[in-house]
Parts: sequence; structure tokens; C-alpha cells
Amino acid sequence: MKYCVVIIDGAAGWPLPEYGGKTCLELACTPNMDAMAKGGRLGLVRTVPSGMEPSSACACMSILGYDPVVYYRGRSAIEALSMGNPVTEGETAFRCNLVTVVEGKMRSHSAGHISSEEARRLVAALNDSVGTEQVHFYPGVSYRHLCKIVGREDTLLAECTPPHNIPDKDIREYLPRGQGSDILRDLMVRSEPVLERHPVNVVRVSRGDLPATMIWLFWGSGALPEVPFFRERYGVSAALTSGVDLLRGLARMAKMSVLDIPGVTDDAGNDYAAQARGALTALEQYDLVVIHIEAPDEAGHAGSVEEKVDAIQRTDDEVVGPLLRGAQGALRALVMPDHATPIEKRTHSREPIPFMLWGAGIAPNGAQRFTEVEAKSTQLFIEQGHTLMGRLLR
Repeated sequence: MKYCVVIIDGAAGWPLPEYGGKTCLELACTPNMDAMAKGGRLGLVRTVPSGMEPSSACACMSILGYDPVVYYRGRSAIEALSMGNPVTEGETAFRCNLVTVVEGKMRSHSAGHISSEEARRLVAALNDSVGTEQVHFYPGVSYRHLCKIVGREDTLLAECTPPHNIPDKDIREYLPRGQGSDILRDLMVRSEPVLERHPVNVVRVSRGDLPATMIWLFWGSGALPEVPFFRERYGVSAALTSGVDLLRGLARMAKMSVLDIPGVTDDAGNDYAAQARGALTALEQYDLVVIHIEAPDEAGHAGSVEEKVDAIQRTDDEVVGPLLRGAQGALRALVMPDHATPIEKRTHSREPIPFMLWGAGIAPNGAQRFTEVEAKSTQLFIEQGHTLMGRLLR
């Protein structure tokens, strides 16, 4: 038996009054996922345990079969592992976004989705001007980077707010606060003049793009806990493809292989077809492949219905379609978002989200479409999201 997991990041959402009360999943034309729904088992699942942040870190850890209550200790150390810079004793790591603040308000949590190459140059400038033996910045993908701080474990006590949670809000109310926040606020303030005069931002402004005006530090964490290897836990070999460091870091935590597929990105420029081809090819070597697609979540953060619907439709056509056509009978699939990213909210929400099990040995339960409403109508509800992987593999 072969297995495939398709994570459509942030695809779930809330009804949109201006679109007749439909969600983006309902608005999207998804014939392949709908065919799976008719032939498979649809329901709702809680991927974020009560009291935990509704982040992709917790939610995707659940989908991969690990209980966040037991194994989650913070997101930045997971991303650091993906970057090849694991957090060691005495170090703390923080996600370091390049953001755009205009007139004191958070205009963009992603500095207008700055390119990775532009960002690398800005991160290098930050290391030259702000970095010390105690503080170092590491470049990641697009706007997502890492800041490591040595000898200040108290920073983990600081109360920090993700910038995507405060679109168009006054940042003064959301700067790091409490014990350990002094160095975080200082680094954020000192980044502003470095970025303001950098040639990358001068060029971005000249062509009408948003500049990166400052860094934003959040999601602090220390060293990672030990996690059971995926193969030892579930008895199958596994690989993962994603355009973001978080998912690649989760895979490395679980000793899953990370697929290097050219064209896989974190945004609308993702080569969906290449990602699907690479995943199907990997199934010849591995028992299970996880395909993570970030674009719907980014569209949700941007508040764009059109972009989110397009990302869902492209996932259906260019990823799920080939998966259906390439199935040779001995295949099972799990298709689902990790969490909802409602257009109105422009950040994550914690309600249960739809999931779909399909393939050999899975009996249908009467669903007609892959949507939130259809999932609720089946009355199948799974409280602990980390148990889904076992249901797929049994």
C-alpha cells in the first residue's frame, strides 16, 4: 500500500456574506476533490488542541501524527532545524519577519512578499550592523528568517504577537513586552535605519513594491524535544515536499526525507504540477509522501478571495487530479487544510476543519463535495487530530 497526504494550508474559512454566504472551498471549482469526497470518508477534525495557538506548527504536527501537547515546544527551533542551524543549550531562537510598517501600522507582515534573494541581502546587512557575538540572523524563505540570541533565556518569557495577527493595526500595542522583551524591542528598533537606507529597499520603492521597514521578532523557542522517528512510530518510510522551512523542519524532526523539487515555493508562484510529479515519483521509493501547499494560507493573510480560490482550484487540478489519475488501486490519501485562515480575519482561527480519507479499503459516508458544510453534515468528528495518521495507515 502507498499513502499520500495533501495539506492545503489555510484553505478552510468562514462564510463570506458578499459571496452568498459561501466559503472559499465552496466557491472553488474542485471536481477532483469532490470525486474523492463522494468515494471517500469526509468529516471534521480538531488539529489545534485546546489552549494552544492556532498555528501551522501545532496543526501540521498533528497531521503528521504527533500530539502537539506532548511534542510542541515552539516554532522557531523547528524552522532553525530546517535551515541547518539547530538551537543548542544557552540559545534562544525567534522567527524574524521582514515587515512593512507605515505610519505606525502593520501594512504587510511579509514586506510585500519580498523575494528570498532580496531578503538575503537585507539579512546580511542586519548581521553587519546589528548582529554581535550574542545575536545572529539567518536567512530563510521570502520574509521568514531567524534570529538567534545567546545567553538570554529570559527572552522566552517575553509576550510576543505574530505580525500576521495585526493587519493594519497600530504596532505600539503589540510590541514585545514583559520579562526578556528589552533586547527584542531594541533589535527591532535598531533594524529600521539599516533597512531604510538599503539599496534593496530603494529599488523596491522605485518599482512600486512595499519596502521592508523593520524586523518583527516572535515565536521564540529553545531547544527541541526528542521526537519518535516516523518510520519507527508508524512502520512506513516517508518523505515531504514543501516551500516553507516549518514543514521541512517538522519532517527533519521526525526523520522523514525532505524532497528537493525545483519550482516549489511558498506563494502563488508555486509550480503545482512539478510538485505533484515529484511527489508521485517519490512514491516509487517511499511508502508515504506528504505534499504541503502554502499558497492558500498566504492568500488568506492577504485577504484575497480571488487568490485563495485560485490556489485551491490549482491544487485540485494540478495536484489532486494527477494523484487520482496516478492511483493504481493500492493507494490511500488524506486531503485537508491544517487550519482555517478566514478572509475576514486575515489570520488563523482554531475551529475544527474538514478532512477527507480516500482510497483502498475506505468506505464512503455520503459526502458530495470537499467543503466545511459537507464535512459537518456527515457528523463524523475527530477530537484529536494527531490520530488521523493512524487512521490513514491502518
